[in-house]
Amino acid sequence: MSDALNKCSANETAACCCVDVGTVMDNSDCTASWSRLFDNRQQAEAMLASLTEKARGVESEPCLITPTFTDQPDGVRLDVDFTFSCQAETLIFQLGLR
Repeated sequence: MSDALNKCSANETAACCCVDVGTVMDNSDCTASWSRLFDNRQQAEAMLASLTEKARGVESEPCLITPTFTDQPDGVRLDVDFTFSCQAETLIFQLGLR
């Protein structure tokens, strides 16, 4: 049992290897990035609208959404950054996309 506890690198309780939330989420990463290639701009814009709706459902303060559309030989690439006010919202948004 002591070997398992010695492998934990964060502050945890000896009973369950639970970590303090502040060890995992320190609000240093509040941006979620997303990227995909679409056949055309219309499909990319429809996906952006869907992603925006999901982000708005998570935000406590307005999320900064920065989309970039890039024409490529095989379609249109949509790259989007979603910057939330806290890391917890970023994580909730990312889990909601799975």
